[in-house]
Amino acid sequence: MTLIDDRYLTDPQAASRICRLFPSLFYYSRMAGIVLRASRLAKRNAYGDDLWVLDSWRIVEALERVGVRFSIEGREYLRDLNGPCVIVGNHMSTLETFVLPCLIWPFTKVTFVVKRSLVEYPVFRHVMVSRKPVLVERINPREDFKVVMEEGKARLGAGLSVVVFPQTTRTTRFDPEEFNSIGVKLAKRAGVPILPVALKTDAWSNGRFLKDFGPINPDKMVHIAFGAPLEVTGNGQAEQETIIGFIQEKLESWT
Repeated sequence: MTLIDDRYLTDPQAASRICRLFPSLFYYSRMAGIVLRASRLAKRNAYGDDLWVLDSWRIVEALERVGVRFSIEGREYLRDLNGPCVIVGNHMSTLETFVLPCLIWPFTKVTFVVKRSLVEYPVFRHVMVSRKPVLVERINPREDFKVVMEEGKARLGAGLSVVVFPQTTRTTRFDPEEFNSIGVKLAKRAGVPILPVALKTDAWSNGRFLKDFGPINPDKMVHIAFGAPLEVTGNGQAEQETIIGFIQEKLESWT
């Protein structure tokens, strides 16, 4: 894959037979090396955008090495953007936080709305802080909304696209009632388009003790699909329904 391909499907030859026998062991040992190196650079303010994108792609390669297969589509919608946008999607696992940068950044600079606990992990926090994320507490919805509206708009004004996961927690089940309209409202306030992304990433499952780092299951294919950008008009209800419909349709087609 080149970082500007519109579609991508993992080469079946990418997996190692030995690594596939112990996917979590081999993957997390590789991931630890990537994150440790990135953290050392970030602590010295030497972890730039190019390195972040490269490490994101290394995560894809590490997952493929243990047998995880990727199907990625719709990146032409990113390529055709004329400026920053809000990217909104369902949140299924930690995988999307690691992998989306290498898929998005070649077309638009990007950061994430993330829970504050992600910047409190030892080692990993240095990398996250260097990416200038919008931090929310996941305790007070009203305060989180205010932070996203103010800081998200500022990031967009500085030329950074913003990835938002409206669900309050990661889940393999998509419930439209839990998919709030904060992304649409941010796009409306900032005057930028909103672009949906549907994610099926449960190959990286949630952990029992550390939710962010659960078992890797190479029998489950990773699907990522970007949709056409939407201009938010009126109260944004039509765009919210279009986004939900896109995600539901993709998830149903992948089951």
